[in-house]
Amino acid sequence: MQHFARPLQRLIDLLEALPGIGPKSAQRLALYLLRGAPAVATDLAQAIADVRAQVRQCEICFNYSEAAHCPICDDPARDHGTITVVADVRDLMALDNAGDYRGLYHILEGLISPMDGIGPDQLRTRELLQRLRDDQVREIVLATNPTVEGDATALYLARLIKPLGIKVTRIALGLPVGGDLDYADQMTILRAMEGRTVM
Repeated sequence: MQHFARPLQRLIDLLEALPGIGPKSAQRLALYLLRGAPAVATDLAQAIADVRAQVRQCEICFNYSEAAHCPICDDPARDHGTITVVADVRDLMALDNAGDYRGLYHILEGLISPMDGIGPDQLRTRELLQRLRDDQVREIVLATNPTVEGDATALYLARLIKPLGIKVTRIALGLPVGGDLDYADQMTILRAMEGRTVM
């Protein structure tokens, strides 16, 4: 059993608690921060403090932002008539990084999952419907993951939105069933967006 200085062990434990970081990776990162230039650790600590203090949710789409509205919602060059609905910020980042989509987004902050006690009322569904009162919205693109929860959420939203006379589409199944948007490559995401279908 290895015995590290308490501050080093604490850092290793905290890094290991992060998603996707195992014990070996946590040790490597901690030792890098310890041995590297002091500015690296100081800058990292400051960046973590800054993100916690300065970043909040956009009041329109629930993306992360420094201001009341995120840069995507405030961009007049984007198509304000199309809103893509995603489960979380990672999905928004994956779609936007693909580079072809120029519309807006709406983050639900989850998916309908009765097994986990998550229903439509726990999602940002009311806020989405509020946004649809704007006559400018022509199309809603449902970009939830192709899972049971993603499909259930998309079906629920389609049934809710269709009577409003707004076109409802779903991204094509260029994404593997059971897969997550944030793990898909750009070409797969582009094909999924191009092949979306009317629900």
